[in-house]
Amino acid sequence: MLDKKRVITISIIILLIVFGILGIYNIFIKDREIPLTEIIPEEEISEDQMRNTMVTLYFKSDNKLVPEVRLIDVKELLNNPYEILLNMLIQGPKNNNLEKTIPDGTKINKIVKENDNLIIDFSNEFIENNVGDENEKNITINSILYTLTELKEINGIKILINGEENKKFNDSNIIFNNIFKRE
Repeated sequence: MLDKKRVITISIIILLIVFGILGIYNIFIKDREIPLTEIIPEEEISEDQMRNTMVTLYFKSDNKLVPEVRLIDVKELLNNPYEILLNMLIQGPKNNNLEKTIPDGTKINKIVKENDNLIIDFSNEFIENNVGDENEKNITINSILYTLTELKEINGIKILINGEENKKFNDSNIIFNNIFKRE
Protein backbone atom coordinates (compact mmCIF):
# COMPACT_ATOMS: atom_id res chain seq x y z
CA MET A 1 0.00 0.00 0.00
CA LEU A 2 2.81 2.31 0.88
CA ASP A 3 4.35 1.86 -2.59
CA LYS A 4 1.08 2.80 -4.28
CA LYS A 5 0.94 6.03 -2.27
CA ARG A 6 4.52 6.87 -3.24
CA VAL A 7 3.85 6.18 -6.92
CA ILE A 8 0.73 8.35 -6.85
CA THR A 9 2.56 11.12 -4.98
CA ILE A 10 5.52 11.03 -7.36
CA SER A 11 3.14 11.03 -10.36
CA ILE A 12 1.28 14.05 -8.96
CA ILE A 13 4.57 15.89 -8.34
CA ILE A 14 5.75 15.13 -11.90
CA LEU A 15 2.43 16.38 -13.33
CA LEU A 16 2.68 19.57 -11.24
CA ILE A 17 6.22 20.15 -12.49
CA VAL A 18 5.15 19.61 -16.13
CA PHE A 19 2.16 21.94 -15.76
CA GLY A 20 4.37 24.47 -13.98
CA ILE A 21 6.89 24.43 -16.84
CA LEU A 22 4.12 24.84 -19.41
CA GLY A 23 2.70 27.75 -17.40
CA ILE A 24 6.10 29.45 -17.22
CA TYR A 25 6.51 28.91 -20.99
CA ASN A 26 3.14 30.53 -21.68
CA ILE A 27 3.83 33.49 -19.43
CA PHE A 28 7.45 34.31 -20.26
CA ILE A 29 8.39 32.80 -23.61
CA LYS A 30 5.27 32.54 -25.75
CA ASP A 31 4.30 36.19 -25.16
CA ARG A 32 7.72 37.32 -26.38
CA GLU A 33 7.23 35.90 -29.87
CA ILE A 34 7.28 38.57 -32.54
CA PRO A 35 3.80 39.00 -33.97
CA LEU A 36 3.46 38.79 -37.75
CA THR A 37 2.63 42.10 -39.35
CA GLU A 38 1.55 42.83 -42.87
CA ILE A 39 4.04 44.82 -44.92
CA ILE A 40 2.30 47.51 -46.92
CA PRO A 41 4.24 49.08 -49.80
CA GLU A 42 4.64 52.83 -49.66
CA GLU A 43 3.31 53.09 -53.19
CA GLU A 44 1.12 50.77 -55.19
CA ILE A 45 2.58 49.36 -58.42
CA SER A 46 0.68 50.70 -61.38
CA GLU A 47 -0.53 48.53 -64.25
CA ASP A 48 1.97 50.27 -66.55
CA GLN A 49 4.85 49.41 -64.23
CA MET A 50 3.76 45.78 -64.11
CA ARG A 51 3.90 45.54 -67.91
CA ASN A 52 7.51 46.74 -68.20
CA THR A 53 10.52 44.49 -68.61
CA MET A 54 14.23 45.08 -68.99
CA VAL A 55 16.14 44.26 -72.15
CA THR A 56 19.88 44.43 -72.65
CA LEU A 57 21.35 45.86 -75.84
CA TYR A 58 25.07 45.88 -76.60
CA PHE A 59 26.79 48.95 -78.02
CA LYS A 60 30.38 50.04 -78.57
CA SER A 61 32.53 52.00 -76.15
CA ASP A 62 36.33 52.26 -76.45
CA ASN A 63 36.48 49.39 -78.96
CA LYS A 64 34.59 46.96 -76.76
CA LEU A 65 30.97 45.99 -76.18
CA VAL A 66 29.10 47.53 -73.30
CA PRO A 67 25.55 46.58 -72.23
CA GLU A 68 22.81 49.17 -72.11
CA VAL A 69 19.71 48.15 -70.18
CA ARG A 70 16.36 49.59 -71.22
CA LEU A 71 12.90 49.33 -69.76
CA ILE A 72 10.23 48.60 -72.37
CA ASP A 73 6.60 47.54 -72.44
CA VAL A 74 6.24 43.74 -72.55
CA LYS A 75 3.46 44.07 -75.12
CA GLU A 76 6.00 45.46 -77.62
CA LEU A 77 7.95 42.20 -77.46
CA LEU A 78 5.00 39.85 -77.94
CA ASN A 79 4.74 39.77 -81.73
CA ASN A 80 8.34 39.88 -82.95
CA PRO A 81 10.89 40.40 -80.17
CA TYR A 82 13.85 39.78 -82.48
CA GLU A 83 12.90 42.54 -84.89
CA ILE A 84 12.13 44.94 -82.02
CA LEU A 85 15.56 44.36 -80.45
CA LEU A 86 17.38 44.66 -83.79
CA ASN A 87 15.55 47.90 -84.60
CA MET A 88 16.57 49.24 -81.20
CA LEU A 89 20.20 48.39 -82.07
CA ILE A 90 19.86 50.08 -85.46
CA GLN A 91 18.47 53.23 -83.82
CA GLY A 92 21.48 53.35 -81.51
CA PRO A 93 22.14 53.87 -77.82
CA LYS A 94 20.35 56.27 -75.48
CA ASN A 95 23.59 56.76 -73.52
CA ASN A 96 25.74 59.45 -75.18
CA ASN A 97 28.92 57.67 -74.09
CA LEU A 98 28.10 54.65 -76.26
CA GLU A 99 28.32 54.29 -80.03
CA LYS A 100 26.03 52.67 -82.54
CA THR A 101 27.25 49.34 -83.97
CA ILE A 102 24.97 48.74 -86.95
CA PRO A 103 25.68 50.99 -89.97
CA ASP A 104 23.30 53.77 -90.97
CA GLY A 105 20.75 52.85 -93.59
CA THR A 106 20.69 49.15 -92.63
CA LYS A 107 17.26 47.57 -92.90
CA ILE A 108 15.99 44.20 -91.77
CA ASN A 109 14.59 42.26 -94.73
CA LYS A 110 13.56 39.15 -92.83
CA ILE A 111 14.15 37.24 -89.62
CA VAL A 112 13.57 33.50 -89.34
CA LYS A 113 14.01 31.35 -86.24
CA GLU A 114 15.41 27.88 -86.96
CA ASN A 115 15.71 25.73 -83.85
CA ASP A 116 17.70 27.90 -81.43
CA ASN A 117 19.26 30.16 -84.10
CA LEU A 118 18.09 33.29 -85.87
CA ILE A 119 18.70 33.81 -89.57
CA ILE A 120 18.80 37.57 -90.12
CA ASP A 121 18.58 38.97 -93.63
CA PHE A 122 19.94 42.53 -93.72
CA SER A 123 19.91 45.02 -96.58
CA ASN A 124 23.12 45.68 -98.53
CA GLU A 125 23.85 48.77 -96.38
CA PHE A 126 24.90 46.42 -93.58
CA ILE A 127 28.10 45.59 -95.47
CA GLU A 128 28.49 48.67 -97.68
CA ASN A 129 28.21 51.28 -94.90
CA ASN A 130 30.27 49.41 -92.32
CA VAL A 131 33.56 51.25 -91.91
CA GLY A 132 36.36 50.37 -89.58
CA ASP A 133 38.90 47.67 -89.05
CA GLU A 134 38.39 43.94 -88.46
CA ASN A 135 37.86 44.51 -84.71
CA GLU A 136 35.02 46.98 -85.34
CA LYS A 137 33.35 44.55 -87.72
CA ASN A 138 33.56 41.84 -85.05
CA ILE A 139 32.03 44.31 -82.59
CA THR A 140 29.12 44.81 -85.02
CA ILE A 141 28.45 41.07 -85.23
CA ASN A 142 28.88 40.53 -81.50
CA SER A 143 26.59 43.44 -80.73
CA ILE A 144 23.80 41.65 -82.61
CA LEU A 145 24.76 38.23 -81.25
CA TYR A 146 24.99 39.28 -77.60
CA THR A 147 21.76 41.28 -77.74
CA LEU A 148 19.73 38.45 -79.28
CA THR A 149 21.24 35.68 -77.15
CA GLU A 150 20.02 37.52 -74.06
CA LEU A 151 16.77 35.82 -75.07
CA LYS A 152 16.93 32.30 -73.63
CA GLU A 153 15.62 30.60 -76.78
CA ILE A 154 18.40 31.99 -79.02
CA ASN A 155 21.94 30.53 -79.05
CA GLY A 156 23.29 31.80 -82.36
CA ILE A 157 22.75 33.97 -85.44
CA LYS A 158 23.37 33.61 -89.16
CA ILE A 159 23.60 36.72 -91.31
CA LEU A 160 22.35 36.97 -94.88
CA ILE A 161 22.61 40.00 -97.15
CA ASN A 162 19.58 40.48 -99.39
CA GLY A 163 18.79 36.78 -99.00
CA GLU A 164 22.27 35.62 -100.02
CA GLU A 165 24.71 33.55 -97.97
CA ASN A 166 28.49 33.79 -97.98
CA LYS A 167 28.60 37.57 -98.23
CA LYS A 168 31.22 39.50 -96.29
CA PHE A 169 32.05 42.98 -95.11
CA ASN A 170 33.99 45.12 -97.59
CA ASP A 171 37.74 44.96 -96.83
CA SER A 172 37.27 42.09 -94.37
CA ASN A 173 37.87 38.39 -94.00
CA ILE A 174 34.67 37.88 -92.01
CA ILE A 175 32.40 35.80 -94.23
CA PHE A 176 28.77 35.21 -93.28
CA ASN A 177 28.76 31.48 -94.06
CA ASN A 178 28.56 30.13 -90.51
CA ILE A 179 26.34 30.52 -87.51
CA PHE A 180 27.88 32.90 -85.00
CA LYS A 181 27.70 31.57 -81.43
CA ARG A 182 28.30 33.42 -78.20
CA GLU A 183 31.53 32.36 -76.53
